[in-house]
Amino acid sequence: MNQFLELPALLILDVQNGFDDPFWGERNNHDAEHNISKLQKEWRKRKGHIIYTKHLSLLPDSPLHYKNKHGTEFKDLVKPLPNETIYTKNVNSGFIGTELETYLKVNHIFTVVITGLSTQHCVSTTTRMSANLGYQTFLVEDAIAAFGITDHKGVYHDADSIQEYELAMLQKEFATIVTTDDILNELSHLKV
Repeated sequence: MNQFLELPALLILDVQNGFDDPFWGERNNHDAEHNISKLQKEWRKRKGHIIYTKHLSLLPDSPLHYKNKHGTEFKDLVKPLPNETIYTKNVNSGFIGTELETYLKVNHIFTVVITGLSTQHCVSTTTRMSANLGYQTFLVEDAIAAFGITDHKGVYHDADSIQEYELAMLQKEFATIVTTDDILNELSHLKV
């Protein structure tokens, strides 16, 4: 890989309890949170920028509805520290209605590593916007997870297929698709 000249920002999108609700249906990659945690620990060790988004839905039936205290809380495995940056949002992009872009500019960050939930919603949208705004964007395929969905024709697409399709669409044009190990190996070439 050998693409990091300096430590990128780590984006952890919407890793909230509400995504454990049966409301979402079948999910893939149950190791996503574990892999996010591994990256989070490495960024903390290196005193890097970790930026979280928290989705506060305006839809009353959503497990992420802003009034659902438990559902909107971060999962314990990747809970932010008090000094880490959190942006709340009620749309799919981490850049819309937040200070994320300003934060990156002020801190002279030009490269981001994206992780989180869910692949076909906030992860995909934030990845596309990140690339469109000019950031070198890496998407960590084993640190994200998708949910199965039924399309407009009534055809069900399982979670693994959704993940595969999303990654295929994002690769090259919007992001470089990598694994947790790829990122950790790449960071081993940078000084702590």
